[in-house]
Amino acid sequence: MNELHAELRRFAQDEAGATAIEYGLIAALIAVGAIAAMTSFGGNLSGMFNTVSTKAGVALANAGT
Repeated sequence: MNELHAELRRFAQDEAGATAIEYGLIAALIAVGAIAAMTSFGGNLSGMFNTVSTKAGVALANAGT
């Protein structure tokens, strides 16, 4: 029983896991920010790409004539 108590005390004092958790939280925050930005600008970007695609298709169709 004393061995288990000593192991739990050593585990509680170990800070290596805290660093991994901090990096995980930073990565999650970056992901949330990226998703928010993509959601916010997604409609505008989609419209822009559709316009470019349409104009490129017309230009290619007229280039053969």
